[in-house]
Amino acid sequence: MITFSFSLKEERIVSKYVMALDQGTTSSRCIIFDHQGRVVAKAQKEFQQIFPKPGWVEHNPLEIWSSQLSVMIEAQALSHTKATDFVGIGITNQRETTIVWNKETGEPIYNAIVWQCRRTAEMIDKLKEDGLEKKVIETTGLIPDAYFSASKIAWILENVAGARQLANEDKLLFGTVDTWLIYNLTDGKVHVTDYTNASRTMLFDIKNLCWDEELLAYFKIPKSMLPEVKPSSCIYGYSKEGILGGSIPVCGAAGDQQAALFGQCCFEAGEAKNTYGTGCFLLMNTGNKIYQSKKGLITTITASDNNEVNYALEGSVFVGGAVMQWLRDGLRMIKSAPKSSDYATKIDDTNGVYLVPAFTGLGAPYWDPYAKGTIVGLTRGTGKEHFIRAALESIAYQTNDVIQAMLEDTKIDLKCLKVDGGASANDFLMQFQSDISNCLVHRPQIIETTALGAAYLAGLAVGFWKSKDEIKNNWLLDQEFTPVIKDDQRKKLLDGWAKAVRFTLMWKDV
Repeated sequence: MITFSFSLKEERIVSKYVMALDQGTTSSRCIIFDHQGRVVAKAQKEFQQIFPKPGWVEHNPLEIWSSQLSVMIEAQALSHTKATDFVGIGITNQRETTIVWNKETGEPIYNAIVWQCRRTAEMIDKLKEDGLEKKVIETTGLIPDAYFSASKIAWILENVAGARQLANEDKLLFGTVDTWLIYNLTDGKVHVTDYTNASRTMLFDIKNLCWDEELLAYFKIPKSMLPEVKPSSCIYGYSKEGILGGSIPVCGAAGDQQAALFGQCCFEAGEAKNTYGTGCFLLMNTGNKIYQSKKGLITTITASDNNEVNYALEGSVFVGGAVMQWLRDGLRMIKSAPKSSDYATKIDDTNGVYLVPAFTGLGAPYWDPYAKGTIVGLTRGTGKEHFIRAALESIAYQTNDVIQAMLEDTKIDLKCLKVDGGASANDFLMQFQSDISNCLVHRPQIIETTALGAAYLAGLAVGFWKSKDEIKNNWLLDQEFTPVIKDDQRKKLLDGWAKAVRFTLMWKDV
C-alpha cells in the first residue's frame, strides 16, 4: 500500500476547491469555489414550507439535511470532482431557526421552528413583563423577540410530549441549522456552533462569550442541550467517508448574514452590506466596539478568521424578496420575480400607492410582531404596474429605514452600500435604493457572497487562502448605482412611506 501525506502548503497545490453549503429559508444550495472565488459549480433544491397555523412557520429537519446532501452530491458531479479535490467544507445557514433532536437516536423530536415563526410572541411579552428586557439587550445585544431561538426552544420543551423529561435526562440536543448540518456531516460526532450563530439565540453573552445562566434558567433550558461555541473559521470535525467519497474537513461556519458581510470583504469598521434574500439584512461592521442601539437595531458578532471577536450592528427586514414570491405565487401577478422590473419601468411612479409587506410583523427598527401588511393610496387609476412597482419599492424603503437608524446610532456616514442576494440583480431596485438612501450602491461581480463568505472562512482555516488581504483581491465591482433624484422628491417619497408605516403599526389598535 502506498500512502501520501501533504503539508498544508502542498495541499494548497493539490486540492483546488472549497465546498460551501448555503442552507437558506426556502432552499438548500451547494456552491463550489476555486481559489479566485469563482463559482465552479452549484446546485439548489427547494424544500417544503410548513404553515400549521397562521403566523407559524416550520421546516422538516430531515428534509433540510436530505436536500443539502443531494445538492452536495449534484454539485460534486457537475464539477467532476472527488473528495481529495476539496480543502474543506464551509457552512452558512438561516440563523435563528431552531432544531431539537434526540441525542441517542439523532432524530428530531419536532419540526424546525423557523426564524419567521411568531408563535412565541406572547412568551416574549411575558419576558418583558417580568423585567428581563434590559438584561437581554445588555447581555445578548438582541431586542427580545419571537424571532430568536430561545423562546422557540422553550416552546418545544413545553409543548412536545415527553420533551421536558428527555431534556432533564440530558437526552436532547439543540442546534441552529449549522449545528444540525455539522452533526449529520460528522455522523453525530460533533455538536458545535460558531460565535455568529450563538449570538442569535438570545441565550449567549456576547461580551464574555459564554451561554448565560440566568437566561437559560428563565427559559428552563438545560445547558446540556447547547452546543460548544467556537470561532467561525476552524476545523470542527471531518465529514463521514461515505458522503462525498472521502473525509473532508468541516472548517467554516457562520450565520448567513455574517457570512455575506465576510464575503463582501467588509472587514473594517464602518463598512456595510445589505443582502436581499427572503428577508433583507443590513450589517455594518463596528470593529471591537459594541453600540447599544437607540433605534431598534441589534448587536451581533461578526465572522472572523481568528479568535478576535468583532461586532456589527444589524437591522432585519422580515419580508424582502418574499414580497415578490407573494406576487408570483399568492396573487399570480407575475410569472417570475425578474419580470417585476419590466412592469415597474413601464410607469414613472406608483401613483401614490405604498405597500408595507408586514406579513410576519415588522422587524427593525419597529419590532412590532402584531403589524399586518397594508396597501394604501389605491385609486381607480391604480393598475397592476403600480402595484408591482410599489412591492419592489417597499424592499428599498424598508432597507432605508434600517440605514437611517444605523446612521443615527453610529454617526458614521455611509457613503457606499455593498449589495448581494438574489434581488440585488434587479437594476430597478438597486437604482431606487441608491436614490431613496442617497448613497452609492456597489454590486459585485459575484453576488453569491453568502456562500463565498462560508468558503473563505473554511479556506482560511486550512491555509487555502493565506490572509484576508489575499481575499480582498478577489472582490470585483459589477455595477455602481448613483443617486439621481432631487432632495425634495426624495423627501416627498419618504414622507409617504412613513405615513403608510404608521397605518400598518396602527392595525392592532383599530
